[in-house]
This record gives sequence, structure tokens and C-alpha cells, in this order.
Amino acid sequence: MKMLKLAGALLVSASLVAPAAAKELKFGHVGAPGSLFAVSAEHFAEVANANLPDGWSVAVFGSSQLGKDREMLQKLKLGTIDFALPSTVMSSVAPEFGLFEMPYLVKDRAHMQRIEQEIVWPQLVPAAEEEGYGILALWENGFRNVTNNVKPINTPADLEGVKLRTPNGEWRVNMFRSYGANPTPMAFSEVFVALQTGVIDGQENPLAQIASAKFHEVQDYLSMTGHVYTPAYVTVSANHFGKLPEEVQAALKDAAQETQSFVYETAAQMDIDLLDQLKAGGMQVNEPDKQAFIDASAPIYEAFAEQVDGGKEMVDTAISLGAGS
Repeated sequence: MKMLKLAGALLVSASLVAPAAAKELKFGHVGAPGSLFAVSAEHFAEVANANLPDGWSVAVFGSSQLGKDREMLQKLKLGTIDFALPSTVMSSVAPEFGLFEMPYLVKDRAHMQRIEQEIVWPQLVPAAEEEGYGILALWENGFRNVTNNVKPINTPADLEGVKLRTPNGEWRVNMFRSYGANPTPMAFSEVFVALQTGVIDGQENPLAQIASAKFHEVQDYLSMTGHVYTPAYVTVSANHFGKLPEEVQAALKDAAQETQSFVYETAAQMDIDLLDQLKAGGMQVNEPDKQAFIDASAPIYEAFAEQVDGGKEMVDTAISLGAGS
């Protein structure tokens, strides 16, 4: 009997220290095939799969197959998916992420990398961790532009009354409301049909999302407002990710970080190629008066400074890091 008890104890002890079983890790995102999200996640999976231990792999599921952004954030915590690539929606996780909702804050990708080092890792990533999320790397959604079926948008006044889809983030809604538009938060997967049926007049997204989602098929005008630059965050559950074997965690972190340079190079080329493609697809493209939009954006900055702890300091730091860009 004593021997049986000892054997049982040893089995229990072994089970407590046994390594996690190898498995397929699911990476979900909302991007359509060919989008920046899609090619970024696929590159990450390729790099990770070349370096993960035997039996471990990353599989990518785009086009909201694993859910909309908010749903995927919940699934991360439940452990039913392993990675997500949220963007704007992160401001609903922690208010500090609203920094990237401030219009015309980020000048270019070099500026963004300085903001990443000085603000994102020291301040935003810990704020996400407090809500149960880990961030492995910053990728990109991109510089956002307005499309619609009413008229070219040259100044904020041209947005008066335009029914414009926005992501589910309060700052984007407030920004376009202050410009005079009628902002309508909506999941990305629902936008094409809403544009096609006239439920909304327009939307705002980076060129990579506009082209891959084929919005040019249901939109007449593209106005290169460049009003907001949105990062994308390679996001995991802090709890579940921390339970993976250390060598698996290290391989995934390295692959996510290594993918950033690929993302930025790809995004910069897409900005050039896709603009030509959208023009060829029949969209009428115009360059708005950006200073008019900048002037109209002051109330958004004031509200962020008042409502978010440390908001003014973050904005001031980010602006100072733009010198030379």
C-alpha cells in the first residue's frame, strides 16, 4: 500500500512539472487576404514556425474568422485563441492607448519607433498587462484616410452630416463628431455591405485595408487625410502565454519583434502601390487641407489631457520626439 501511495505521489508530482503539450497556436485578425494584417501575420508565422520546438506551430486565421476585435480579446483571456492583432480597440482596454487616436500626432514611421521606445513599452504595455494582456511587438495598421460616396473631403466642413463608419473607439467617434460627421461605430467585417447598401456613406482606414477589403468597388471618393496613424499590437493573454514553455515564449517573442521591420517596409511600399491601384479602380483621389483638420483637432487633445491620467505628458513627449521627422 505504501508503494502504491508513493507511486501515486510521484505521478502527481510529475504532472505538475510536465511541460505543456505541443500544439497549434491560433493567430486571429480582422484583415482580408492581401491586407497588411494578413501578410504581417503570415510572415510572423513563417518565422516562428522555423524556430519553434518540434510539435509547436502558429496558424493564422484572418477575415474575422475567429471573431471581431472585441471578441478575440475575450477569447485570448479564455485561452481559446493565442494571438490577436487589435488596433484602435485597445483604447477601450486601457485609456492610455487613446494616445494614438490623437489626430496628426505621428509624423512617420521613424517617429513612431521613437514613441514606441519612450512611451509604448514604459507606459502603454504595463497598462495592458494590468488588464490581463501581453504585447509582444508593435506592427502597423497605418495612416488612415477617408472614403465616401458624397463628395471629396477637403476640410472638416465637408464632413458635415456624412454617415461615416469608425472603429469602436470613443476618441475616433468624438473626433469625427467634432468635425461635423455622423460617426457610426461598426465592426470591420460589416463595413462593405453597409457601404454597398447605403447604410453608411463612408469610412476611414489605411490604404492597405481599403484596397484589400475592396472598398473601391463601393466608394467614389478617397481623400488622403492621413488623420491618424494606428499601430497594431501583437497581443496575447498574459496568463496563458506565461504558461507556455520558456523556449516557445522566446521563439514567439523573437519572431514578433523580427517581423516589425518587414511590416514597416511592406507598409511603406503598399502606400505607394495601393494608391495607384485605387486610382486605377476608379476612385477620385484628392489631397485635403490638412492644416484645417489640425486646427479643428485642438479640442480632442484638450479632452485627452483632461480625461486620461498623464495624457498631456504623453502627448507632449510624443510631439517632442517628432523633431527631425
